[in-house]
Amino acid sequence: MDIKKETINGKTVLYLEGRLDTSNSSELENAVNEALETTDDLELDLSKLEYTSSSGLRVFLLTQKKVSEKNGSLVVSNVNEYIMEIFDITGFSTILNIQ
Repeated sequence: MDIKKETINGKTVLYLEGRLDTSNSSELENAVNEALETTDDLELDLSKLEYTSSSGLRVFLLTQKKVSEKNGSLVVSNVNEYIMEIFDITGFSTILNIQ
């Protein structure tokens, strides 16, 4: 998985590309932690994310929790049909702010 980072008007956007699974979920967790050191507002752009495992879902949940603790905002954007189906089945679509 590749992660690209951009800051737009004080909000950090992380662009995820490829597959998010056990082998690389810690990479996303580290990128989120690093981003939250400098901002309370985070966007995860999933337009190029092809797959997420339960390990990836764990990172999404932890990210939401950390952002909420900082009274910040988390937006999950550009979710494709496959990932959205996973979010719907697991209930994550009711936990995350998906745009």
